[in-house]
Amino acid sequence: MAFRLSVCRIKGLFDSRQINGLNLLFKNWDCWRCQLGAKRHLLSDDVVRLQEFQQRKIAVIHQLAGDKGQYFQTIEQKLQRNNLILKDELKLLLHLCQTPADVEVAKKAVYRYHEENKNFGFGEFKFGPLFMRLCYELGLEETATQMLKDQALKGFFLDSTSFNIVMDMLFIKGYYDSALEILIHMKNQGVAFSKDTYTLGLAVCYKLNTNESCQICTSLIEETQLKGKSISRHAYCFAVALALKLGNVEQARSIYLQIMNTNNNICLNLNVFLMSLSGELNDVLSVLQSSLVDNDSKFVKRPQFCQEVLFKARENISSSPHLECQFEDIFDKLSAAGQITNKTLDEMLCHTPYANNKHTSLFNQRSTSRRTLRPLQSTLLVE
Repeated sequence: MAFRLSVCRIKGLFDSRQINGLNLLFKNWDCWRCQLGAKRHLLSDDVVRLQEFQQRKIAVIHQLAGDKGQYFQTIEQKLQRNNLILKDELKLLLHLCQTPADVEVAKKAVYRYHEENKNFGFGEFKFGPLFMRLCYELGLEETATQMLKDQALKGFFLDSTSFNIVMDMLFIKGYYDSALEILIHMKNQGVAFSKDTYTLGLAVCYKLNTNESCQICTSLIEETQLKGKSISRHAYCFAVALALKLGNVEQARSIYLQIMNTNNNICLNLNVFLMSLSGELNDVLSVLQSSLVDNDSKFVKRPQFCQEVLFKARENISSSPHLECQFEDIFDKLSAAGQITNKTLDEMLCHTPYANNKHTSLFNQRSTSRRTLRPLQSTLLVE
């Protein structure tokens, strides 16, 4: 069933017992489709996988033999009797949750499941990201944070994705102190940092904009270098921007020089900002001049400059009448070419990166089972 079918056509495939549940599900889904609601500042959709999660929820409701309410009642009875919660039961329960009240039942089931299975491996399925995607969909960042910090669930969230999703939720809401606490808790739990973790961590430090957060930022970068890990260009840009905001021009330059590929708008603006603060005014003019694009073709890449960056450059160049005249001439040409944007540098930094190409990921699928080390059948690869 294609996900792009209209809401009415999809609902027509369900019986009357399931329509009420679908109404709330589509309400939540629509709010994520809108431009504001779907805004994920730092994690791309191939990490959050929200749309895939919601597609799966629709499929689960469609395949459910009985009523959703009856299933929840059955789970609650099992919890009252202190019975086992099976893996498939918990998976189904999490996909059926549509309200904060449903999530409260799911929380109890998670605790019960973990109590019985904390001394055993969970196999290849990880419940952490699934639960956090549910919290992401419903905007339950407080619930997600409490669950991650609860010592009773130690060992349940062993993957970086769960922590990254929660940090992203907190970042979007502006709870930067809480996001930093999650990062520290993640480190204390011994969960390995991924590239997304470092990007989120450096972004949080940038938003906190304090000398302490700058020290944490430096420590994170040094940690990657000591461990031979690499971090994204996006992460480096946050570190450079933080150093510039705090007036640490030399530190900003040192970090900027570590970026391997500076061929994007964020790096370009940071470089102009850095050179302006360093007094390298001729270099500023040279970069702006070389960025001019006369070609009208929409296929030609056009570097974009933030107004605030150019205004900062103008402020520093104004002390030299000769350079100021050149600057104003280049400024007018950039404006006429549509290469000046109203976006702030902060808006450029806090953007959602493009998801990885799904066609490319097909070549990276596993061909052997992690459990048996035997080749997977072609049908399993398709699934």
